[in-house]
Amino acid sequence: MSPAFPVFGTADERTLAQMQRCLDAEPGARGALMADNHLGYSAPIGGVIAYREHVSPAAVGYDIGCGNKAVLTDLRHADVRASVPALMDAIAAQVSFGLGRKDGRHADHPVIDEIAHADFAPQRALAGLAARQLGTVGAGNHYVDLLRDERDRVWVGVHFGSRGFGHKTASGFLSLAAGGPFDARGPGGGMDAPPVLIATESGLGAAYGAAMTLAGRYAHAGRDVVCEQVLGLLGATAVEEVHNHHNFSWVEEHNGERLHVTRKGATPARPGQRGFVGASMGEPAVILEGVASPRSADALFSTVHGAGRAMSRRKAVARVDWAAERAALAAAGVVLRGGDADEAPPAYKRLSDVLAAHAGTVRVLHTLHPIGVAMAGPEIEDPFKD
Repeated sequence: MSPAFPVFGTADERTLAQMQRCLDAEPGARGALMADNHLGYSAPIGGVIAYREHVSPAAVGYDIGCGNKAVLTDLRHADVRASVPALMDAIAAQVSFGLGRKDGRHADHPVIDEIAHADFAPQRALAGLAARQLGTVGAGNHYVDLLRDERDRVWVGVHFGSRGFGHKTASGFLSLAAGGPFDARGPGGGMDAPPVLIATESGLGAAYGAAMTLAGRYAHAGRDVVCEQVLGLLGATAVEEVHNHHNFSWVEEHNGERLHVTRKGATPARPGQRGFVGASMGEPAVILEGVASPRSADALFSTVHGAGRAMSRRKAVARVDWAAERAALAAAGVVLRGGDADEAPPAYKRLSDVLAAHAGTVRVLHTLHPIGVAMAGPEIEDPFKD
């Protein structure tokens, strides 16, 4: 039986069933699955879910405001080609991966003051954690990349979100929605747990909206901090920026109707809206923009946020020849710092394939080839990595 919602590319039965559960939670809900979809906690990665009267903290996810930022620099590849290994050493040494530093070097950032005076009072107690982790990248599939485009211009690309501040905010609201206190862990239930919904017009819904928005600003600020740090290491100036969340809920109008649109691992792509979409560590990323078409409207003006996993982390560690993959990356001119088999190219779909499934909804503006990749290594523990 065909699903009752648009599916770009293909999806397995469990992911389709998970998406259908999310849409069944509110009569008349709309949604779509992007081509990089796979199973997520309570809601699928690559899922776009639009409710009239609810928001789902489970669908937004634990990494509120996770997203990508790309910065075009004033450098050419020739300017850095010989120094990429040293630059990646500096990035790996000076940008904090994993749980993050504890020196509070960004405690005076304006977003920390916002948290200390948050509208949702329980978030204020998280200001110290937020200060310690602002500008830290985390682990898992989060990265700092150097890339070159089709004109041999150098870009900086980063991917990460709201770290422990966002994770504790999400967990707190899942607990509140179940009748518990904010500082308790949210209820379990596993990957196939039904979506937790909060009425947007309720007091709890208003509180979640404010808290989620603040976590999104924190994630945005963290990516700004890291990009500025890398620009300093490069001795470069930013020429232009592309910056977007892909784990967030927005209030939007679709077909004349006001909807709460949650994208979990999906990039906003209204006509003319640009996005930075990464691939695996060894393949080109893209800068793209949305275009107007009936299929774009079917996707609720959304597109992929990456290539999408082709195998689980556990399977990748068991099956991928990591030594061979590292050698292949080096042969292709990619200088890698950190990473592990669970992030190797075979663990992912091909970005070109998932973008092809979205033909007519987006256009590629720039193709960005990786020349340097920094990620957390297998020795780095981080409970907030994905």
